Amino acid sequence: MVWDRQTKMEYEWKPDEQGLQQILQLLKESQSPDTAIQRTVQQKLEQLNQYPDFNNYLIFVLTKLKSEDEPTRSLSGLILKNNVKAHFQNFPNGVTDFIKSECLNNIGDSSPLIRATVGILITTIASKGELQNWPDLLPKLCSLLDSEDYNTCEGAFGALQKICEDSAEILDSDVLDRPLNIMIPKFLQFFKHSSPKIRSHAVACVNQFIISRTQALMLHIDSFIENLFALAGDEEPEVRKNVCRALVMLLEVRMDRLLPHMHNIVEYMLQRTQDQDENVALEACEFWLTLAEQPICKDVLVRHLPKLIPVLVNGMKYSDIDIILLKGDVEEDETIPDSEQDIRPRFHRSRTVAQQHEEDGIEEEDDDDDEIDDDDTISDWNLRKCSAAALDVLANVYRDELLPHILPLLKELLFHHEWVVKESGILVLGAIAEGCMQGMIPYLPELIPHLIQCLSDKKALVRSITCWTLSRYAHWVVSQPPDTYLKPLMTELLKRILDSNKRVQEAACSAFATLEEEACTELVPYLAYILDTLVFAFSKYQHKNLLILYDAIGTLADSVGHHLNKPEYIQMLMPPLIQKWNMLKDEDKDLFPLLECLSSVATALQSGFLPYCEPVYQRCVNLVQKTLAQAMLNNAQPEQYEAPDKDFMIVALDLLSGLAEGLGGNIEQLVARSNILTLMYQCMQDKMPEVRQSSFALLGDLTKACFQHVKPCIADFMPILGTNLNPEFISVCNNATWAIGEISIQMGIEMQPYIPMVLHQLVEIINRPNTPKTLLENTAITIGRLGYVCPQEVAPMLQQFIRPWCTSLRNIRDNEEKDSAFRGICTMISVNPSGVIQDFIFFCDAVASWINPKDDLRDMFCKILHGFKNQVGDENWRRFSDQFPLPLKERLAAFYGV
Repeated sequence: MVWDRQTKMEYEWKPDEQGLQQILQLLKESQSPDTAIQRTVQQKLEQLNQYPDFNNYLIFVLTKLKSEDEPTRSLSGLILKNNVKAHFQNFPNGVTDFIKSECLNNIGDSSPLIRATVGILITTIASKGELQNWPDLLPKLCSLLDSEDYNTCEGAFGALQKICEDSAEILDSDVLDRPLNIMIPKFLQFFKHSSPKIRSHAVACVNQFIISRTQALMLHIDSFIENLFALAGDEEPEVRKNVCRALVMLLEVRMDRLLPHMHNIVEYMLQRTQDQDENVALEACEFWLTLAEQPICKDVLVRHLPKLIPVLVNGMKYSDIDIILLKGDVEEDETIPDSEQDIRPRFHRSRTVAQQHEEDGIEEEDDDDDEIDDDDTISDWNLRKCSAAALDVLANVYRDELLPHILPLLKELLFHHEWVVKESGILVLGAIAEGCMQGMIPYLPELIPHLIQCLSDKKALVRSITCWTLSRYAHWVVSQPPDTYLKPLMTELLKRILDSNKRVQEAACSAFATLEEEACTELVPYLAYILDTLVFAFSKYQHKNLLILYDAIGTLADSVGHHLNKPEYIQMLMPPLIQKWNMLKDEDKDLFPLLECLSSVATALQSGFLPYCEPVYQRCVNLVQKTLAQAMLNNAQPEQYEAPDKDFMIVALDLLSGLAEGLGGNIEQLVARSNILTLMYQCMQDKMPEVRQSSFALLGDLTKACFQHVKPCIADFMPILGTNLNPEFISVCNNATWAIGEISIQMGIEMQPYIPMVLHQLVEIINRPNTPKTLLENTAITIGRLGYVCPQEVAPMLQQFIRPWCTSLRNIRDNEEKDSAFRGICTMISVNPSGVIQDFIFFCDAVASWINPKDDLRDMFCKILHGFKNQVGDENWRRFSDQFPLPLKERLAAFYGV
């Protein structure tokens, strides 16, 4: 059909009866549960998109064909919405205009389903950049709000709410001449509307503009807050939910406006956290989480704690519905295979090279494993989790001051005869572990044995939460004599790893991994027993828990290291791992956790891994090669070849790193017989940062293991390393920096031509504010190593980096890397002594951080310290060293006689 705009033909468009019947037939078929039928329908719909007026039929069915049933009409609108998403730019003008006018004329349809569908359609058109090309849309919808007809008002509001959600940014920009200046005051008028649905829409619309601190809203902020307070007791749950949501966001954005009313808001939120409607209670509970992150939390909440803590604790009980959803009455399910949707996508954390620290306790970057994550299959976020998370943060705010409010409740809960209550008590105990640890210590000698007993409770949900809570106290358990708690805890946890309930298996495996991290080599005496259990679990576990088991085995290898390298342990552990390895296809995502696990095992076993290394090495190289080839095809012909999943390549590179680290020089033959260096050259230039990150880690490990094969490529690699010294990608930058340091040690004086490619970036990074600790340390070590091999090139810059260099290396342990870096700094000081004069106190402090340097390094330190002292004279030295803190003064006197 040819469109003729002049005759306004589009408004008289009439469907062809036969065409209409064909489309109705399709709409009916597409509601069939049979997937084969659905596939044919999809193909037919794609074919129909060739006809320009196909979309007219769809809008006609949605808005005009009132004889049809609503689901069919709505479906017609949703198919049209998908066409708009995919092909809108190809719609003829007439079709576009017809659709737009039909939408606006039918936004007030008497059926809520049709109104909502029209609203979705309008929003989709609007978000295709059509807000600019549809200038009468917003004014028209706003004027429809004033309609006497409820359906029209509600339909228009529904559409406006969706537009505010999808297009908040453009609404608040000059592109549209700032419509919000009119819209927001308009929305505020409807807060007092008689219909709950409309009040709810009105609040939801305004809520879209809080976080972005939209100017138009900030002008009316007082009136907005006042109107919210007026709605506080609304009988409609949806309105109460939106009020709570607004207050939570205002906490972050306009605390100044809430402060005068804080007492009342807290009282209100306490009520709402106990709302009969769980969605309202959940929104309200977010308030405590958000408030806990504000500096004023401690003062504001302190008087409300006696009321708040019991409310949160009460919210931590499983609801009846949770228990049904969790199959809480099913105790044994280990033989039931997992459904695929149970298995969450996992994300591989690429290798990052980091230094060991003196006080090697908990690293601040790694807090993410500790989340309250005990019942992951219920809709992920619920009142129980939110209450537990809020208690966790509040425990971190108030520390032990929280205990007087918690302990009386805990006594009652932990020994309660109803399992649901007891279970919530164990969760409470776990939630406060981090914040109240000090204050809890006196009670732990009694509580830990009680919890270990709960591990054999008859209810699976009690056993699983107990695993988690015990893992939160693992640090304390490990600090006590091993026979007192560690041994009984380990014995019971290993039994739970073989529990007949899958949820308990999962919780026990995760808890055991945490225990391994804390206990490290304390576990060595029990290795045979531990491996026995973990290997037995291999034959017992369904799909999902197998993936967690790999993690527990990998963590064990990381924790006990070379102690694993005994023939009898290798005999137990390797056959089941290799059996899984042989079963999995190259496309199977289960390879990720298995490769990560093998990487840890290879690093721990060292030479013990030799019998297994060849097939593992080969397969990793193949995975990298396959992925790169697929990526090249996809780049050349994206419509024919789909993009590869690069995680396969990343995990393979990381396992190769693990092999290089474990096998050392033994990997040389494998590298010689493969094209890995050519592949790495491609990986180092990949668009995806994680691929570059892992390839630089491998480059550093191969440099240490078999530099003879890396050396011919250095001229190609160095410029790439130089361009990756970009701190925007922290981990990429970190690994590139580390690799440059390793290369320089091997290259020696031949490093000279490459110094200009990297030195300026490194000096810039070490002087940047807010650079993460790991990156600072690696940068300092690499600068030191470059200075060690090429002092003439690096020493002139000494003054520009000496101070941050010294402060970043004072906290790391004595090791090879620190040793070479300090040799470098001493060599540079002897080439350019004036570069260190102004910051000499920092150098003294860094020297004093050595526990026992090698003799020749100690002599270098001595020479520099005494040289400086002799140069300035005794009197000046005394004045200078009087500024030292006492421990530093004593240490330098004792070790270096200055």
